[in-house]
Amino acid sequence: MTERVLTGITTTGTPHLGNYVGAIRPSIEASRAEGVESFFFLADFHALIKCDDPARIERSRLEIAATWLAAGLDPERVTFYRQSDIPEITELTWLLTCVTAKGQMNRAHAYKAATDANVAAGEDPDAGVTMGLYCYPILMAADILMFKAHRVPVGRDQVQHIEMARDVAQRFNHLYGQGRELLVLPQAQIDEELATLPGLDGRKMSKSYDNTIPLFEGGARGLKEAVARIVTDSRLPGEPKDPDASHLVTIWDAFATPPQRQQFRADLRAGLAWGEAKQRLVDLIEAHIGPMRPRYEELMAHPERIEEILQEGARKARAVARPLLAELREAVGLRPLKPLAQPKTAAGGRAAGAAHAALPVFKQYREADGRFYFKLTAHDGSVLLQSTGFAEGREAGAWVKRLKTEGSAALAGAPVERGAEVSPEQVAAALDALAAAQE
Repeated sequence: MTERVLTGITTTGTPHLGNYVGAIRPSIEASRAEGVESFFFLADFHALIKCDDPARIERSRLEIAATWLAAGLDPERVTFYRQSDIPEITELTWLLTCVTAKGQMNRAHAYKAATDANVAAGEDPDAGVTMGLYCYPILMAADILMFKAHRVPVGRDQVQHIEMARDVAQRFNHLYGQGRELLVLPQAQIDEELATLPGLDGRKMSKSYDNTIPLFEGGARGLKEAVARIVTDSRLPGEPKDPDASHLVTIWDAFATPPQRQQFRADLRAGLAWGEAKQRLVDLIEAHIGPMRPRYEELMAHPERIEEILQEGARKARAVARPLLAELREAVGLRPLKPLAQPKTAAGGRAAGAAHAALPVFKQYREADGRFYFKLTAHDGSVLLQSTGFAEGREAGAWVKRLKTEGSAALAGAPVERGAEVSPEQVAAALDALAAAQE
């Protein structure tokens, strides 16, 4: 059985070394596994909750997409798309909103953190809280449930959102499934072994702490300058260093092989200078990400190539999303209107008057090209069927007679096209009603 895995990346910043080690590299490696179907998306709708700077949103979408592609994400193997290019996601968000309890949203971590901070500051609990922040978990649930993801790799702080998605899916299935699992219940995947890189100051690498090491931004020089700012102790060259107390060693371990890790620790204990240790770290990181940099720079210089990849990804994603949304619309009652069955009289015939007025009508005609045509129109004038052209009028007439008498059974092989605004079920019901009226 193929397992679907879904990963979203919020487009509010520039990827750094911590993002690469903690999310980008392991996700790309996992996408190459057999039996896995991976969905990667740029969560640009989610970004609007956190950022109101259009230029930053635009730039971040470009940088993040270029980073993932340069790092080895294969758009032929995975489905790589922008959240905002999939309108089915926003429609599903509304369907889920209508079955989600407000009390459940009140317990969401992000909302509670915002209200707690407001209360602590002596402000109204909902000061500055938008409906985007409040309903964030429902949009995230739609992201996941739209593609029937089985696993969603997340940090521990995001587990609640996966649990909420499961709860909402269960509620929807209970209300509308009639015993079917319309929505797949996802599982959170937490990899405790994924590296969390320390930043320049030893805290978790994060833009909010301004302690990041750039991945591609600034090139090789930017990397070297950032590593040079890593905080170390005051031990001089020749003095033994404690590898276990240095966050520089933690960063080294994220890129080194086991033998390299052992040798680096031994050299530090033997008195390796911090300056030399940092240069070794620069060389090691550069050996990993340096070969990716030309591809990143090429993509950044040609955004249209990224756009082409994302549009193809959107096409693939919508091919999955459209059938599910159609099924969900049917389940909740948002269905195409169909002709009503015509009531029979006591003698077994059809009721006269208004009932017959509602029957569809065949119209035959000749066009300026000299060929003969017919069409079937509903009582409101909408076209149900349109024929191709015939050389002889009797050919058109023969098909009209057959469709009138045989109903939908005559559609197989008929030289006709269905109207753009009607479903196959509507056409079949109209023909069958017309055939029954001939009896």
